Amino acid sequence: MDDEVHLVWLKRDLRLRDHRCFHEVGRRCAMGHKMLAVYVYEPIVYQAPEFDVSHLYFLNECLLELREGLRRLGGELLILRGEVVRVFEQVRRHFGVTHLWAHEENGNATTFDRDLKVAAWAREQGVLFQEFPQNGVIRRLSDRDGWAERWNRRMQQDVMQIPALMHSPEVRHTGDILDAAALGLVDREMVERQVGGEDEAHEVLESFLYHRGTRYRSEMSSPVTAYDACSRLSPYLSFGCISVKEAYRIGRARLSQIKVGEVPLGTVTVWKQSLRSYLSRLRWHCHFMQKMEDQVDIDCVNIARAYDGLRGENQEMLERWAEGRTGYPMVDACMRAVKATGWLNFRMRAMVMSFASYHLWLDWRETGLVLARYFVDYEPGIHWSQVQMQSGTTGINSVRVYSPIKQAVDQDPEGVFIKKWVPELAEVPVAYIAQPELMPAMEQTFSQCLIGEDYPRPIVDHQLAYRDAQRRIRAIRTIPEARVEAQQVYQKHGSRSSRRHKRSS
Repeated sequence: MDDEVHLVWLKRDLRLRDHRCFHEVGRRCAMGHKMLAVYVYEPIVYQAPEFDVSHLYFLNECLLELREGLRRLGGELLILRGEVVRVFEQVRRHFGVTHLWAHEENGNATTFDRDLKVAAWAREQGVLFQEFPQNGVIRRLSDRDGWAERWNRRMQQDVMQIPALMHSPEVRHTGDILDAAALGLVDREMVERQVGGEDEAHEVLESFLYHRGTRYRSEMSSPVTAYDACSRLSPYLSFGCISVKEAYRIGRARLSQIKVGEVPLGTVTVWKQSLRSYLSRLRWHCHFMQKMEDQVDIDCVNIARAYDGLRGENQEMLERWAEGRTGYPMVDACMRAVKATGWLNFRMRAMVMSFASYHLWLDWRETGLVLARYFVDYEPGIHWSQVQMQSGTTGINSVRVYSPIKQAVDQDPEGVFIKKWVPELAEVPVAYIAQPELMPAMEQTFSQCLIGEDYPRPIVDHQLAYRDAQRRIRAIRTIPEARVEAQQVYQKHGSRSSRRHKRSS
């Protein structure tokens, strides 16, 4: 029928390339059908405790670029606000929508319930609703066995190209991009922030695969080098500016090109190692998202319930950790940096979460929300899986209590990163940069950094906190019931890719 109107619901799939919904609708536009894309600013999303204005900045940049791209093809993007079912009903009545297309969203219980309501509305109104997977996450997965093979098959599928044309009905008002004030969010200044959009995603990936990624494996752990050495693709994957499949296929193609003469002499081996690590991390990206798909409440309950009631609340410690005022320079530098830029490398993410959970003994639900707001690349499944891993509440992962002192010495030996983000320590000698509280009084005066005044004393004693945390966690792990539960958790969530890594999933 020529009068069919197809609605493409955009959530975290803000791109034109390798977009199954646009591909399907583009084929129908070629037969005379009409299409409209729609993004809805939903109160359940932007009022959620994990949402931050940094996410809005990135989101809005994605929407602006996508709207322009659709218009060049003859399509249109509606940008609306409200409860999504009500919005869709208004759009259906006005435009006579007959079909609804969307990608599966691997979010939390709130977005999952929202999706169920949309599906029910579509059935009631006779709107044909079709959803597609857009990554390696398997919906309604019954068993983890064979998951890696299924992921590989998905990654081998062809990348769908941008449709040649779209046809949208006449639209008088397409909606506006809404800023922080319009949504009731607190605005704040950020620096060195990544810019959203599909074009940016491909530029970032290209710069990594052809230039920045040479020392990826050796330089990913230090915050001094990681900002350049890491792919920096994570926010673009989280907002769907590029699909996991396309990021994987492009990486595989680049790996096959690496040979003598293609890259500088002596770099073939390190380039191949870096690209293989990059490709493996794309699989781990989906592996952790699969955990929340299989257990939607891992953002609010312990994966292993044996750890229920383990930690409490301490508002003062929570605030000092969140603002980077713990007296541990590496922790403080990381917390200030990620709040200002929206990004932090993986090892430092693990360290600040470990410090909050073990040294400060704070409940991961509260600290996890702080980091969710700080991370522009916040991806629920990955985030909450990692938060629980670093807090020791999965029952199957090794207990890793990072020493913030050792991390400073190992990863920032010259204090470059620390001095950038903790300017109070700018004149502190390198010998004391990991533990400025050890400076003699005269050295503090010379460094213009009086401990306890210009920079705080350590909030806790590292050795005491470390031993106490190990004791508490190990006490639970020796309980027979906790061991049985750990086996059940592994059966549900553990990686099956390699026997050697069963206990590190």
